[in-house]
Amino acid sequence: MTFLPEDERLMRRALELAARGPAGANPRVGAVIADPHGRILGEGWHHGAGTPHAEPTAIADAARRGEDLRGARMLVTLEPCNHTGRTGPCSEAVVEAGLGSLVYAAPDRTPQARGGAEALRHAGLEVTAGLLEAESERLNRRWSLRMSEGRPFVTAKLATSLDYAMAAADGSSQWITSEESRRHAQSLRRRVDAILVGTGTVLADNPRLTAREDDGDDAVRQPLRVAVGLREVPAGAAIRGEDGRFRHVRTRDPREALRVLAAEGAEHVMLEGGPQLLGAFLDAGLVDETWHYLAPMLIPGGRAASARTAAASLSDADRMVLESVERIGPDVLLRSQTLDSPDRGGPASPAPPAQDPTAHEK
Repeated sequence: MTFLPEDERLMRRALELAARGPAGANPRVGAVIADPHGRILGEGWHHGAGTPHAEPTAIADAARRGEDLRGARMLVTLEPCNHTGRTGPCSEAVVEAGLGSLVYAAPDRTPQARGGAEALRHAGLEVTAGLLEAESERLNRRWSLRMSEGRPFVTAKLATSLDYAMAAADGSSQWITSEESRRHAQSLRRRVDAILVGTGTVLADNPRLTAREDDGDDAVRQPLRVAVGLREVPAGAAIRGEDGRFRHVRTRDPREALRVLAAEGAEHVMLEGGPQLLGAFLDAGLVDETWHYLAPMLIPGGRAASARTAAASLSDADRMVLESVERIGPDVLLRSQTLDSPDRGGPASPAPPAQDPTAHEK
């Protein structure tokens, strides 16, 4: 295992780029291409499902700069994939670019994607592994856990007052957060494969759960609209729609709901509400990240955003890693990932290094 003097600096830059990508069904990956003197020729990161991966993005960036990549060195935070999904194999893109060597931090352990390093070696590239592997693994710890469990990645979206109320005592909740926050949340709806609500929320609020573009039109790609629970969904409920994208998962067990959705091909699901559904997923340790929109108001006696089993002491609290803080109109969006805990499927993980809170938005 041989690394050049500049490799650690360049890999840390690749990790910074990776952290800009969204958590979700795909790992966060960053890539940097450099000449033998350590001068950066191109860089990129994965912007989310369906978009080019970090490696071809860095190659395209170098092409825009007019750089010659023949014999150059790429540093990437995850082993390049070797399969065709929504995009082509990154291993092929690296070979076609004429790069001479590649260093990656962590191996890709997913059966359908691994093998990129071997393919690159067969093509004549010098490939070295393991530089800052722990940092890369920590960045994608929730993705790795989701892959090992064979379930979708779960994002819980909350919209509350400062005192954590999602509705007033009479149930009114339109609108706690601003129009800007509601429009911003559509970016998450457009990205996920399924949006989940409890049947109680369906009966109380009659939500549509469609994904919309910034101009208010329905997005071309619509997620599954899923009602979870044992109560019947009325024939005329808005969630049913007319496009065949409605599912009623008749269970109160969050793990069973995720098994059903995984069988449907869902890799990333969003919890929209209500408090019973969110509480059940949190109690089961099945929430991987939260998008929490906080509005600058207080609602005395308001309804809590989740119905949880009470924590006996502070040691029973769910610890989170704050990923970013963003001002959305008059509101604030906190994006956090949950830490693994010994009683919920894995060892406790240390928090990653502090990052620029606006990095995800660059």
